[in-house]
Amino acid sequence: MRVSVTVKPGAKRPGIENAARGLVVRVRERAIEGAATAACARALAEHFGVAPSCVTLVHGARSREKVFEVST
Repeated sequence: MRVSVTVKPGAKRPGIENAARGLVVRVRERAIEGAATAACARALAEHFGVAPSCVTLVHGARSREKVFEVST
């Protein structure tokens, strides 16, 4: 399944919430060298109850708007 995500790096309280255009994922990591994207993938894996290797980035490596593929 593909999931549209808006990433909010540097958040005080990490978490995931539903939004009109997909999910909003707040992560503590800053957007430096892909740290926020990796943290977002780990958060999505935990949210959907799958292994982190089952979450792959499809689109938006350098953007806050990302698309992830979550497989089971």
